[in-house]
Parts: sequence; C-alpha cells; structure tokens
Amino acid sequence: MTTASPSSSRSSSADRVVRIGGASGFWGDSQAGPVQLVQSGAIDYLVFDYLAETTMAVLAAARRKKPELGYATDFVDVAMREVLPEVMRRGITIIANAGGIHPQGCADALAALAASMGLAPRIAVVDGDDVSGLMPALREAGVRDMFSGAPLPPKVLSANAYLGAFPIAQALAAGAQIVVTGRCVDSAVTLGALIHEFGWQPQDWDRLAGGSLAGHIIECGCQATGGLFTDWQQVPDWAHIGYPIAECRADGSFMLTKPAGTGGLLHPACVAEQLLYEIGDPAAYQLPDVCCDFRRVRIDATPDGRVQVAGARGRAPGAQYKVSATQLDGWRCAGMMVIVGMDAAAKARRTAEAIAERTRGMLRQRGLADYSRVQVELLGAETLYGASARAGAAREVMMRLVVDHAEREALDLFAREIAAAGTSWSPGTTMPAGGRPSPSPLIKPFAFLLDKARVPVRLRLDGAALPAADADAPVAAPSADARAPAAVPVAAEPLPEPEAWTDVPGEPLIEVPLVRLAWARSGDKGDLSNIGVIARRPEWLPLLWARLTPAVVQAHFAHMTPGPVARHHLPGIHAINFLLPAALAGGGPASPRFDPLGKGNAQILLDLPVKVPARLLAEG
Repeated sequence: MTTASPSSSRSSSADRVVRIGGASGFWGDSQAGPVQLVQSGAIDYLVFDYLAETTMAVLAAARRKKPELGYATDFVDVAMREVLPEVMRRGITIIANAGGIHPQGCADALAALAASMGLAPRIAVVDGDDVSGLMPALREAGVRDMFSGAPLPPKVLSANAYLGAFPIAQALAAGAQIVVTGRCVDSAVTLGALIHEFGWQPQDWDRLAGGSLAGHIIECGCQATGGLFTDWQQVPDWAHIGYPIAECRADGSFMLTKPAGTGGLLHPACVAEQLLYEIGDPAAYQLPDVCCDFRRVRIDATPDGRVQVAGARGRAPGAQYKVSATQLDGWRCAGMMVIVGMDAAAKARRTAEAIAERTRGMLRQRGLADYSRVQVELLGAETLYGASARAGAAREVMMRLVVDHAEREALDLFAREIAAAGTSWSPGTTMPAGGRPSPSPLIKPFAFLLDKARVPVRLRLDGAALPAADADAPVAAPSADARAPAAVPVAAEPLPEPEAWTDVPGEPLIEVPLVRLAWARSGDKGDLSNIGVIARRPEWLPLLWARLTPAVVQAHFAHMTPGPVARHHLPGIHAINFLLPAALAGGGPASPRFDPLGKGNAQILLDLPVKVPARLLAEG
C-alpha cells in the first residue's frame, strides 16, 4: 500500500502531467533522437541512458589510455552540440548518465561547449559511485561475485555502485538545468525527474515503482515504439521511427507516446515486450529506491492512439547497492572469413580447427601457454540454434574464430597466421576487406553487493559542493528495509487457470511455431538470458503455460544453458518470463559469441513448434 506523501513545492495534483523523452538507449544510439524530441515541443525533460555493463568496460579501457576520458563523449560532442541552444530556449531539463566513470570530466566538457555557444546552463554532477578504493578491504572481507561466487580479482579497472534517483531529484531542487551522473540504474534518470516534480517521498513505494517502470520503458529508446518488435512487418517508416515520450502522472501511471509525424508503432505489445526486457523475477525487480512488482501491470491502447501503463507496485528496497566492476583478463582476437560453395559449413569448421591446431603448435614451440578459450561460430549455418538448426546446406558461411590468451604476443601470432587460410585449405575461401584482425584487451565484468552506508554520494552544482539533505545521512539515503527485498513477504499470484491445459480426447492437434501464439523479447543480465513471452490473446496463456514448461525451454536451449530454467507469471499482461542461467558464455564483453547479449534468443524460441487444437487458431 502506498503511503501518502506531503506536498512539496511542486504540485502533485492528479491532472498534472510531466512529459519525459527518452533520447538514447545506449552509447552509439542515433543522433536523430535528441533532435526529434526537442523539436517536437512535447517534452519537459530529455533523458539519456548510455551505460550498459559493456559500456562501462569500454569506458574503463578508454580512461586507461587517456585519464581525461571515461565518459560518453557522444553526449557532449554530438547530442548537446546539436540541441543545447534549443534546449535552453525551450526550458527543457536534461538528465544523463553520460558521466560513466568520469562524470566531472563530462560536465567540464559540456560547460566548455556551452560557453563556446554563449550559454551558461547550471550543470550538476552526481558521483560517489566509484568504489574502487574499497576493493582491498572488500577482498579482505571475503566479498564474492554475486552470480558466480568467485572471489574478487586482485586488480580491477573500475568498480561503480548503481545509484538511485533521489540524488538527481536533489540536484534538480537546487536549480540544476542539466544533471550528469556516473553509474546509476538506467531508470533513475526518469525517476529522479518525477520525484522532483511530484514531491514523492522514499516510502511512496507504489509511485516510485510506477516511475521506475516509466524509466524502464523509455530507457532503451525506440524499443518501446516499434523497435525490435516481434511483428516487425507492422512497424512503418523505420528510417524516421519516433523516440518514446512518457506522459507521467502523480499516481505513478503514464501514457506512452512519440512525436507527431514520426514512424514506429504505439502498440501495447511493443510496450509489453519492453517491460519484459532484461528483467528477472517480475515480483522483485530490485532497484536502489524501490523493489518493484510488475506482475499486475496493465498495458492498454487508448482511443487517441497512445498506450496507457498502470498498476506497478512497490515495497521497500534493500540496504545494499549492486556494484558493477571490470577487470583486465588478458587479450582477445577474433578472425573472420567467408567460405562459399557446397558444404560451406563443414569446410568453414574444418578451416577453424586447422587454424587453431597450427597456432597451438606454434605457441608450444615458443614456450607460450595454450589459449584460455577457443570459440568457433558459423554465421549462416544457424549455430545459435543448436540441434534445431535448419541451414546445414548453406552455400555461404562466415566463419568466426575467437581466441583468448593471457599474453598479447600469442594473439599477434594468431592474427598473422589466420590469413594463410586464404590459399592453404578450403576452396571458396575469401575474406572481407580490412586486413588482419587485431588483439584487444579482454575486459570482464563482475558484480557484488555493497552496503549503501559505505557509498558517500556527492553532489556538485556549477562546481560547488551541495550539502546533503540530511546532515547525518548520505545524499543517497532513501530509507531502506534492513532485510533484503527477497526476504520481504510478497503475495503469491495464481498461476494460469486451468493450471494445466487439458487436451480434448480425440481432438486433432496441429503444429505451429510459437510466433503464431505469442510475442517475445529477450535480454541479458550478466551471464543470464531472459526471454519474455506474451500471449497474443489472454485466453491462450493457459495453453502456453502448459506447453512452454521450463524443461521444454531448457531442452530447446540445451546447447546454451545448463539450466535449470526458471519461469515467472505476469497475469497483468498475460505473459511468462523465462530465465536461462549461464546462457551467454560469460555475457557482455566477456562472451566470445556474436550474440553476447542474447538478443536473438527470443527469435529462436518463437520458432519452437507448439501443438494446438485447430479450433483455437480458427477462433483467433
């Protein structure tokens, strides 16, 4: 039950709407988003999310080379250079986690750009998320990786706590027109604006959950407005797809829309797919400010073409932050070549095996250790599909051979030798232009939990430190339940009724791919892949629950995950969320796969044959 919060200087009347545009889903997103949203005249806030776990590894590597870097340079050099004058003219407030591992450096670069334009926005910095200085003590205390259980490595490149939204709200209350943060949860850039605008308090858990869901929906840009949609054929005008705008209310509900005249699609299933993207247990989506329960969220089309989202519930957050850290773990080199003709896949695999065998012999001759990992994948032969692959007769295949080693010298040798395949072995061997591959640092992420009290969050506005709201507490101090969120009692939701689909004896069954019955989207959390499946019709969910058991899904992905696969029910959107452990070969930058984030796993599952009564499809 949400507690009532005292009114702040900001109105929290039920009819007031705060409009937030999601301009970026990752570092490298199109520069069209900020321009489109600013020129729409339909937003009060422009928010940017840049910091995927992979991005943190990239920023750590960049700062190793140049200490002044370590932030998302595109935010300053591309996005703000394009829109800052118009943003200031329209009075739009900007919030971005573009600071990466060097938020003050990002703010300084932005201030210099603004000055060159004759502008002087008030820029706040939220930092304190860098906890790398605590690593020796944490290692000594026996802290371990929260997923693998491995001890913390002796050396780290970066270690950053996922901060929440209350420091952002405090920066806005102090008069900031632009807020630059370091590592925070993706949804915090949206939630911080809503806390400030509606005066939400730390115990307004349902409202905080609703605001967090708004942030989650728009944090990946066009993924909520038709991007990556299962029914991609229905999405018009990809080239001019509209970026999302959340029109948020004080009760935590919101409408999703996009700028007028843009492409893309506003559809409840698009939004439902994004709700399921990269989540685990939907009853315990854990954030620094609130533990969210999304099981009863409702997503509905409105008569005016928007999408209404409501029903998120929340409870007290835990007393710890998640910390995302990176370590240098040797070197990696990936070589690729194309094999054309009959039996292309067999020829490509033999080519890869020959390169690996030859170079391993050369490493032994030089007294070097063996590769720590060798990965072979055949693009065009459906190696990601495992036993269900159907492209064995492909006549053009790209062979990708990835090797890891502790020493760069070994991979320099590999990079030279791979070219020999062009004349030595398989007929039909060719290579894309670009020369030999280059070794690159192998940066691996890991994660652990850290008490919030050990993370002194700091605020600066125009370079001057801001005092904490409570002199006896850190700035980031929403009150936290002393128990972990998983220990807080949560009401169980009934499973689909009937709990097991009952086939009518003698009724003929036909086999159809799952995509006829459902939409789906997949994502990643470290080495875990999640696949959210949404029934195209609510009455089909019991059948999906009966057919898509954890055992069936695990068997379909036996080549990826050792299991066990977990399954969760979301009755509000008639959906199922599957969690596949250890399915991504390490995940993110640690994975040698050409799909390290599991983006294709939903597509693989949607191809699964499902037996259904003929009458069911006739009724549909």
